[in-house]
Amino acid sequence: MRIYLHIGPQYMGADQLFQVLDAKRAQLKDKGILFPRSPGAKNHTRLFMAVSDADHIDPLRFNRGFIAPDKQETLYRMLGRTLAQDVEKARPDILILAAEQLGSGLCRTSELERLRALLTPLSGDIRIIAHVDEPARALARAYAGQVLEGRAAPLGREIEMARTGGDWWADSLAAAPAPDPAGGQFLETQAPPFWIDSAALVRFWESVFGAGSVTLRAHDPARVYGPEATEELRATFGLAPTIGKADPAHEPPAPSAAWLARARQLNALLLRVLEDHARILPRPMWRGFLDEIAIDGAALAAGALSPVSARFAADAGALVAAHPALGDALAPDAPLPDWQEPDPGRGYRATQYLSCFIEPIEQASKAERERKHADLAQVNGHGADPAAAKAPDGLSETAQRVLPPLAVEKFHHLKTTPYAPHNDLGTVREDAPAPPYAPLPPRTLAEGSSGTVIVGCMKNEAPYIVEWVAYHRAIGVDNFLIYTNDCTDGTDEILGRLQQMGVLEHRINDDWRGKSPQQHALNLSLKEPVVRNADWLMHIDVDEFVNVRCGNGTLPDFFGAVPQATNVAMTWRLFGHSGVTRLNDRFVIEQFDRCAPKYCPKPHTVWGFKTLFRNIGAYQKLSCHRPNKLADDKRDKVLWVNGSGQDMTKEAIDNGWRSSKRSVGYDLLQLNHYALRSAESFLIKRQRGRALHVDRSIGLNYWIRMDWDDARDLTIQRNLPRLRTEYDRLMADDRLRGLHEEGLGWHHAKAAELHEKPEFQELYAQALEILLTGTERAAYALALDMES
Repeated sequence: MRIYLHIGPQYMGADQLFQVLDAKRAQLKDKGILFPRSPGAKNHTRLFMAVSDADHIDPLRFNRGFIAPDKQETLYRMLGRTLAQDVEKARPDILILAAEQLGSGLCRTSELERLRALLTPLSGDIRIIAHVDEPARALARAYAGQVLEGRAAPLGREIEMARTGGDWWADSLAAAPAPDPAGGQFLETQAPPFWIDSAALVRFWESVFGAGSVTLRAHDPARVYGPEATEELRATFGLAPTIGKADPAHEPPAPSAAWLARARQLNALLLRVLEDHARILPRPMWRGFLDEIAIDGAALAAGALSPVSARFAADAGALVAAHPALGDALAPDAPLPDWQEPDPGRGYRATQYLSCFIEPIEQASKAERERKHADLAQVNGHGADPAAAKAPDGLSETAQRVLPPLAVEKFHHLKTTPYAPHNDLGTVREDAPAPPYAPLPPRTLAEGSSGTVIVGCMKNEAPYIVEWVAYHRAIGVDNFLIYTNDCTDGTDEILGRLQQMGVLEHRINDDWRGKSPQQHALNLSLKEPVVRNADWLMHIDVDEFVNVRCGNGTLPDFFGAVPQATNVAMTWRLFGHSGVTRLNDRFVIEQFDRCAPKYCPKPHTVWGFKTLFRNIGAYQKLSCHRPNKLADDKRDKVLWVNGSGQDMTKEAIDNGWRSSKRSVGYDLLQLNHYALRSAESFLIKRQRGRALHVDRSIGLNYWIRMDWDDARDLTIQRNLPRLRTEYDRLMADDRLRGLHEEGLGWHHAKAAELHEKPEFQELYAQALEILLTGTERAAYALALDMES
């Protein structure tokens, strides 16, 4: 087996190549090429964090809780074990590992030796790949990235280094500040980027991995971000088989030089605020401050850094001769007058903005200190769950019984990091009853409009259909287009009757083709008049309920709160089984009120989202979680917001289906996701299979990931009176009511049948035994993700 190790560096388009690798992972695996998930889904950041020297604390290790040497060592051992398991299971011909921070972060021989020791048990055939650019262009991009991460030094430092003509690599490292993570001082952020010296980069890596082990390739944005990205991957990793073209992407726009001037000046002040460690500035808040002062304008021109080009001109010929794939990538831009920091514009003064930012910094500092105090109390058994307090290591009795060793390791790490789940997010009070919402006034649609439309896919959902339809009609959904496949419980008959009643449109999808019935249906839906004439569209499932938490709780109220939005990321709130074991004929939104905490960035499934979007023709494809294939001429028309109405366009405009710590929001709207319902319903779902991932089973692992009950959220129950009114109106139809009762009877019979099967009875018993705290459940799910 050959290992290809792609080391970035950052800002050279590696992140987009890794996106394509992630998208093509299954095709690659079929051809004997493994791009594993265990070191990270796209960028293998765990690999980087595991191998840096203990005292070389970078922003990733700091933000993800791997500062302590013992925690980093645990990560190192865990990663070695899981990579070995991945390779043993897949037995690939080629293993691709990729982390863009490796090339721009590792700078000590001891770090490369640690990396080599991790990889050589897998294979001694290790090839290093880096995508590089002409040094001045590389520095322009690196400087922009550093400033938006907190850099305070201007570019004049690098220009002077270039004129001096010394050892760029050594001089850059010598200029690095003393490490002070709490004070925002990191080598990666504050030091000159040593790695733009490509010749020194090659010498450094080959000193450990051997002469000829490094290959340099040209960073070509047109190739990396276009449909030929897969061709670049083939050439990069020597892949013989074709894996098809990539979906075109857009290179992130370069920030304006004026914005960088503003941000750098503000960073200098923020570093002074943090230097005595009396205050804490969370990374998302810091970046949020910089986003607030953004200003349009021309980007930093590499030609203004011509002294840097001149400094490295002598190396270009030898590098191209040794690495022919570089082509003319090292040719410099035409010289311009030397860089001078531009006017930040509009009378900008960083001190004025800092005065506005001090109060939120103080609030964040207080909240972080209180959180750490609460974490310490829980670890020590004070104020924690009584079952957890009995265990000196903080694990509940259940967790001590059921968590595998890897999950225990993840728990001990997770509880001390910013990824530990909690419910302290947002402003909405959720755990107390509130007055019912008033009925939604009648809506009149414009001529030719089908209004707000849900496209849904179902299979054997008979007991839940009428409630789901009635609920969404009661909050402002105007039309439904529902596809079904292979139903045996009366789902088709119920939907057929609702179609006869003029409530929705139903399509049979039994002859679906492709990878999933769901995607086949979504492709077909775009040709339907009810979809083409919609004002707003969403694709959600029958176990998902749009919970509007503003105004009168209706979609028109939400649209009024975000009048400029074209796309809304409706982040999931996962609801567990709430202690309900038996399937019964009560409203789902009434029975199940226990859920995941609002702050739960790990595992990745918790913050998945579905998209509610304005039908302006911006995207040409509808997928499970979001629309895709953005039209170039519509890019400037698109505004994505989160469930709190906050702009998240940069993060979501091109891809992604999960909210992040920066973009999550629930204050105005969330998507209640009742993936399990009762324990008996889970058994039937397990037997039925999935609509999207038809090749995956729904077993105990699914229950572990979905059965959250840490928090209580009653906000959707304000809709119960108007849901009941609309439900009763629909159920006044004798035929519909009879079909619903027949479907419910089918599910009762199916549950009884499954209870008689030993494997399902065992699954039922195991599921009900797994009562875990949020941190324990997150740790268990993370361990399952690494082992799957």
